[in-house]
Amino acid sequence: MRFSKLKLIFTISLLVLSGCSAKSTQKEGEIKIGVLQYAEHAALASAHEGFIEALDEEGYSQDKVTFDIQNAMGDQSNLQTIAEKLSNKNDLNFVVATPAAQAMINIDKKTPTIFTAVTDPVAASLLTNLEKPEGNITGTIDLTPVDKQIQKLLKIVPNGKKVGVFYNSSEVNSETQAKEAKIELEKVGITVVEKTVTSTNEVQQVITSLANEVDAIYFPTDTTVASTISTIGEVLENKKIPALGGDKAVLGGMLVTYGVDYKEIGRQAGKQAVQILKGKKVFEVPVEKPKKLAVDINEEMARELSLNVDDLKKILED
Repeated sequence: MRFSKLKLIFTISLLVLSGCSAKSTQKEGEIKIGVLQYAEHAALASAHEGFIEALDEEGYSQDKVTFDIQNAMGDQSNLQTIAEKLSNKNDLNFVVATPAAQAMINIDKKTPTIFTAVTDPVAASLLTNLEKPEGNITGTIDLTPVDKQIQKLLKIVPNGKKVGVFYNSSEVNSETQAKEAKIELEKVGITVVEKTVTSTNEVQQVITSLANEVDAIYFPTDTTVASTISTIGEVLENKKIPALGGDKAVLGGMLVTYGVDYKEIGRQAGKQAVQILKGKKVFEVPVEKPKKLAVDINEEMARELSLNVDDLKKILED
């Protein structure tokens, strides 16, 4: 009996000591930042990388900040679970893409939250005032100049009569850009053929159908497009269809991309985070638009479509 009591006391002591040991890995005064990324693809990863770089440049290096980095891998149920895990445990949360921002702000309204790779935070019900953000959330948007994108695409296919618009209909960001693109195309008498998907499983069949009907295709920034770009690229190359995409992450499957530089908007978001960590209130940090556009040409695709790269450069740089 006495041996059992001693054993129990010893076990409790070990647990207490191990608890102290685990706690000691967190340096006193160290900043904690939760990171929730919606999916794994190049654009979002670039934004995340830019965020970390900006913090480091401002003195918040990774030896001074504890990051809890989570990726939902494009799964909505994962977003909910991860948001709950990160809720009220950090000094600041960083969220990448609209679904991640929506999930986090629905769960945790107390922790300052910075978003990036969100196209329309108002339509996504994240906030209503971009200049004085309410709801403890602000960040950087990836809204691309759709009117200019359409102008460039039509110069690439000056004799085109039908232009396709392809996106995931469940992504608010994509829908916003698609609507604007349709308006711009219809203004100049172009017939718009719109086709949408709701999952990656539908992409090959739907994009093949669209490519058979049009002279060119416009792709808004879209997570589903980015994650299936190799499939899309194969179809477009086979059908000889020129396409314009909204970010460099999809260049592998497009003729050209004309849009946001995701690393740069990630850096902008990092600088916003620094302002808040230094004491600013969220409502004092306005939502920012991209300060730098990224323009790129897929030279291999250009050759496959028998288009001159120098001519394309002039169109895009004009």
